[in-house]
Formats: sequence, C-alpha cells, structure tokens
Amino acid sequence: MSLSIKNHLIEGADYFLSPNQSDRSENIDLIVIHCISLPEGSFNNDNPTKLFLNELDFEKHDSFKSLEGLKVSAHILIERNGSLIQYVPFNKCAWHAGQSNYAGRDRCNEFSIGIELKGSIKEEFTNDQYSVLNDLLDLLKKEYGDMDVVGHSEIAPNRKNDPGPYFNWDLINA
Repeated sequence: MSLSIKNHLIEGADYFLSPNQSDRSENIDLIVIHCISLPEGSFNNDNPTKLFLNELDFEKHDSFKSLEGLKVSAHILIERNGSLIQYVPFNKCAWHAGQSNYAGRDRCNEFSIGIELKGSIKEEFTNDQYSVLNDLLDLLKKEYGDMDVVGHSEIAPNRKNDPGPYFNWDLINA
C-alpha cells in the first residue's frame, strides 16, 4: 500500500473529525500503539468510531457504561482488513494516552501520535494490520522525523495493558 500525507491527513483514509483533540505544545517524537474493540473482542462494528466522536450509545452494552463521559480519540485506526480511519490530523493533539509518562516526560498526548489497531489484548492481530502499520510508521517517520514506538502499556503501565501479549513487536519497523 502506498500511503501519503497531505495537510496532516492520510490521503485515501476515511476521515471523521473527532472533537476530542487540542493544539500541540510540543514537537512529535513518539508513536503510541493501542488496540480497541467495543465490546471486547467484537470487531465488526463502528463502536470505536462512535466512541471517538462522542456518539457511542452507552446503554447498548454493559461494558460501555464505564466509558460514559470519557472524551478520547486517536489519530488513526487500522481496521482488521488494513483499511484506515483518521480522526485527528497529525499536527493536532489526540486524546489517546491519558495520564502517561515517557522518558521522564508527562502528558504524552502533547508529543505523540496515537495509532489504534482494531483488536484485543486476547487475540492476534492480522497480517494486513501489520503491513499497513509498517507503511504508516515509515511514512510518519519520513514526514515528522525519527520517533520512538511504544505500546500504551509502556507509557501508562499501572492503567493500561494494550496492545497486549499478542502484539508481535518483531513484525514492525520500530
């Protein structure tokens, strides 16, 4: 897949503007890998998009009740088939990391790009996702400079465990 960026958006990706973003106060030098499925392990729905757009019906599933009032987003989501959905331009701060710290720096949202993989900490990710993730990592580093790549669990170890034990770090160009 040949990816390109124009105006801080991936050309050809579906784009839904999340209100859960802000201006950046620092340069981008970190990429954070996450995974999401709502409900856990259910992939054939648009619930992550609804969450990022503040449109999720919290009564739809018992597991959604704990998300009510949460204002979160990611820059981009990689679907199971490798297709891309972008929610926040890369030059803006997406609200993906929460309370976090990397290399002694708090508030990782300010200097990172958040990439969600539709998936679960309990299942393997698809070859299509790894392929597109590698293309995306290469493009982001070319566009914004060299960056470290970490899992959400590394910047919020007491709160988060994604992308989880089934994410194969050996398959990505970190």
